[in-house]
Amino acid sequence: MRFRPCIDLHQGKVKQIVGGTLRDDSEPSTNFVSAHPPAYYARLYRDDGLEGGHVIMLGPGNEEAATEALGAAPGWLQVGGGINADNAPLWLERGASGVIVTSYVFREGRVDLERLRQLVTAVGRERLILDLSCRKRDGRYWIVTDRWQRFTEAAVNRDTLAWLAEYCAEFLVHAVDVEGLRQGIDEELVEILAEGAEIPTTYAGGVRSLDDLERIHALGAGRIDATVGSALDLFGGTLPYRDVVALDRKWRAGAGT
Repeated sequence: MRFRPCIDLHQGKVKQIVGGTLRDDSEPSTNFVSAHPPAYYARLYRDDGLEGGHVIMLGPGNEEAATEALGAAPGWLQVGGGINADNAPLWLERGASGVIVTSYVFREGRVDLERLRQLVTAVGRERLILDLSCRKRDGRYWIVTDRWQRFTEAAVNRDTLAWLAEYCAEFLVHAVDVEGLRQGIDEELVEILAEGAEIPTTYAGGVRSLDDLERIHALGAGRIDATVGSALDLFGGTLPYRDVVALDRKWRAGAGT
């Protein structure tokens, strides 16, 4: 298990937003707006040896900020938000280690296999991360797109995970219903990912303490990575970033297994 840091961008600034409130027609509920530029966080993560974090562009107007972050730590961060087969190679040129894609592939509620194959051709399977962020409805988890507001017909389960793993190197999964709330993780979703994901997978959503991270480690049998946003003291929370870095180093050394 590894800690995967994040840089969430909204209107060109580093922010932490309550996931379920991100809409096109209104301002989202915001937990934190940073006074630091994106490059500050990119360099911090690089200096602490935290590879595989992600820069997420939440809506338009974030391209310059994302480019700044990637340029500050080339090869260290993945990038997502508005990625398609045409612009994905450009983001790799700007320093992204991989591209994260959701809406371009999960189009009109379904998996667009042609577009998925186009992405693989454009950047290679090893540089493609599929964002399977999901919400629960009728007892099942469904992948959501379009600012996490539109439900698709793709469920997050063993069959879906196995099929999509043929086309990408990693999964990033936000538990949207608990994202940004700092009220605890979605344990059921972590268990589903642990049972079904055969490639590296990062869980995001609801982490508020080191105990939550240890719980992900236990439920995921050490195979599910985790990211932390609003709870970190970096982003206005109370969970010390340095404590999370120390825990990550313990995991990587094998002492946490």
